[in-house]
Amino acid sequence: MRVLGIMPIVLLLISMLPTACAQASNTPAEVLDKIVAQERAEMESLRQYSPLVETYIQIRHPDKHAGVAPSGDKYFLGRAALAKGVELEPLAHDTRTRHNRLLGSVTNFFSMEFLPRGFLQMIYLDMNGFDRTHYKFSYVRREFLGEVRCLVFDVDPRTKAEKGRFIGRIWVEDQGFHIVRFNGTYNGSSIFSYYFSFDSWRQNAGKNEWLPALIFCDEGNVENPVAKSQITPAFRAQTRLWGYARGNVQEEQELTRVLVEGPAKDQTENATDYSPLQADRLWTRQAEDNVIASLERLGLMGPYGEVDKTLELVVSNLLVTNGLDIQPQVRCRVLMTSTFESYAMGHTIVLSRGLLDVLPDEGSLAALLAHELGHIVLGHRMNTQFAFFDRLRFDERYTFRHFAFSRPTEEELAANQKGSELLMKSPYKDQLTTAQLFLQALHNRSKEIPNLISPHLGDNMPTNWTIANDAASDQASKERTADALETASIIALPLGGRIKVDPFSGQLRLLKFKSVSLPSEYEKMSFEVTPVFLYLTRQSGDMPTQKPPE
Repeated sequence: MRVLGIMPIVLLLISMLPTACAQASNTPAEVLDKIVAQERAEMESLRQYSPLVETYIQIRHPDKHAGVAPSGDKYFLGRAALAKGVELEPLAHDTRTRHNRLLGSVTNFFSMEFLPRGFLQMIYLDMNGFDRTHYKFSYVRREFLGEVRCLVFDVDPRTKAEKGRFIGRIWVEDQGFHIVRFNGTYNGSSIFSYYFSFDSWRQNAGKNEWLPALIFCDEGNVENPVAKSQITPAFRAQTRLWGYARGNVQEEQELTRVLVEGPAKDQTENATDYSPLQADRLWTRQAEDNVIASLERLGLMGPYGEVDKTLELVVSNLLVTNGLDIQPQVRCRVLMTSTFESYAMGHTIVLSRGLLDVLPDEGSLAALLAHELGHIVLGHRMNTQFAFFDRLRFDERYTFRHFAFSRPTEEELAANQKGSELLMKSPYKDQLTTAQLFLQALHNRSKEIPNLISPHLGDNMPTNWTIANDAASDQASKERTADALETASIIALPLGGRIKVDPFSGQLRLLKFKSVSLPSEYEKMSFEVTPVFLYLTRQSGDMPTQKPPE
């Protein structure tokens, strides 16, 4: 059992608390009472929510080129019932998949089960009494996490024999005394029940509320993965929570608006009926809209926003340079999950957040969008049964069995060919080398990250696609591609490399960060789980939402 070394200290020694607290006329004891009271209120407030919870684990092993690389992975997606503590309802998949379980081999002699409930527990400091009676607090310093100034404390249980007590460090924002980050573990591990070290973050959702958002774990000795003292395999894991609002915020705001509407006089006088072609298009569009609304309501699809607009701009570039005018217009949306997938349903292209996270550049994004646009240009249709509203009445647990947008092999191959044609006439025709290398790297890693590349709703990524046949047949192009394999700085980003998720509204935003020097080989971490450092900010109220174009 590993225990963080925290020096015990008498409460009176907390006189080192910052000047800010003294100016607010708070004694050290009062500050601690406020922290404890706020955490108790936070835990009680969480009981009203049922967010989506996604845990992704990568087993790690030494690699002679990259230093460390994935050697297996596990995945879980489910709905938390926080009113019941750490209860989770998995979103079931086909029985042939194992997405609803977290199992990992430890050695050849026995196996360990990774419990999803165990990772969800990491949103709580202590479910059995986080207070001054059970814990000693030691002030460390003040520190900014993003724009939020925090008081930092080390905490240690007064009775070390009590299993499940938190040992580690907490960060407390200095206005409302909410705990916004805690880093450590729970004591009481054994060979039968093992607690991992973790780093748990909360984000401000407005209205004086900080909600659990991200948890990072890093366990095991990568250099010696079968060391006798090692209980677990070497792994890294990220747990994400989102969808606290359950997609109802925008609908409720729309319901409360008072609008006076009526058809314009000239529109009424010149009205015409819909032709059979128009009716068919409207019927398909209704099926698309129903699926989008259903996935949004479940929290599986992000609200329309800036990321969707960015994707639509790339699609517009492809359409304009190819002289295409597609009606109804092509839309783009983002699936919230980390698993890699893209698919077209009707005239709506869907890419997953995890896939967008790892794409290295705009050319690679254009290539994947061109593949899905190929389906649309070729007239590959979706099943329009979802235009009937009764088809949307199903148990949430079976969402991924109910919706399916995979296509026959011949349609996938045809979309590859059409996508290549679209790209060769587009502004991206000279930017496809990295896209080809990205797909090749994904193909090479597929055996190590099978759960990450297993789609929920669409087809597997087209990793065997030769994006530009004309360019690939040219010997000089082959040589440039070979050189690029050796010298390309970044072929794929790690998970979480591009998209930031608001845990309450589900709104997606592109990450903004300062440029850094070119990474060394071991720092590239393609498709890998990385540590979490959130840039925390304060929200003054509800998060804004944007309405997608019709």
